[in-house]
Amino acid sequence: MSDKHIDQISGVETTGHEWDGIRELNNPMPRWWVWTFYATIIWAIGYTIAFPAWPLISGATRGVLGWSSRATVATEMANAKAGQNAYLDKIASSSLEDIQADSELMQFAVAGGAAAFKVNCIQCHGSGAEGGNGYPNLNDDDWLWGGKAEDVYTTITHGIRFTEDPETRVSEMPAFADVLKSGEIRAVAAYVVSLTGTPHDPAMIDAGKQIFADNCASCHGEDARGNRDMGAPNLADAIWLKAHGEEGIVAQVRAPKHGVMPAWGERLGDTTVKQLALFVHSLGGGE
Repeated sequence: MSDKHIDQISGVETTGHEWDGIRELNNPMPRWWVWTFYATIIWAIGYTIAFPAWPLISGATRGVLGWSSRATVATEMANAKAGQNAYLDKIASSSLEDIQADSELMQFAVAGGAAAFKVNCIQCHGSGAEGGNGYPNLNDDDWLWGGKAEDVYTTITHGIRFTEDPETRVSEMPAFADVLKSGEIRAVAAYVVSLTGTPHDPAMIDAGKQIFADNCASCHGEDARGNRDMGAPNLADAIWLKAHGEEGIVAQVRAPKHGVMPAWGERLGDTTVKQLALFVHSLGGGE
């Protein structure tokens, strides 16, 4: 005599599982579902035979078709590189002005420059080229060495105060702690602040103006608007790279900070430097 439980309502045998008085009917799976399941097993076996599937000690089974995802990616990369070469060759043989005149080539150059910027430049200038403390913002129109595409190209190629490049841009501000007295330094700082704001002691402005004319105007200009030929910053636009506030200006006059930018020409090659220059110039602050 069978001890299997039969459901009284449906007349179907149960599985023997019971939870809180509820039993599970032992209904067979639909035939279409069973055959589909068998088909997936057959398909999986065929897949493992045709394609790489089973891991081995130093690799995996190659499959009878010999397909490789790495080989496919390598082929796609090679095709993409070949498609780029025509543009890259044209950039290499063209001047910046000619590239800018060709909208399609310019679009390609800016896109390539943006990619190169993310790899080589964001560490100092930020992902949005907004700069940071001691690093210039490349989106504005305040340029130490000029904001034309050719100027940017030269700066990227040879760097700034990069001693390994004989053509690097060089500008040195002397430490005026050895030249001016403490009161004179504070007076000249008061004058510089007065160009864009109000110093702590406005009474020092006139004296500071004279000290500026005697010691600073030769580089920064009589109107304090800087000199791009020397890399001397404009002090009349309230944009500061190395100093912030009156005390920061005092410290910079006493013992100035000088940043260094590597020369990227030899490292990246002329074609990439052209793309970088055009990308930076396209950010909105270029002239």
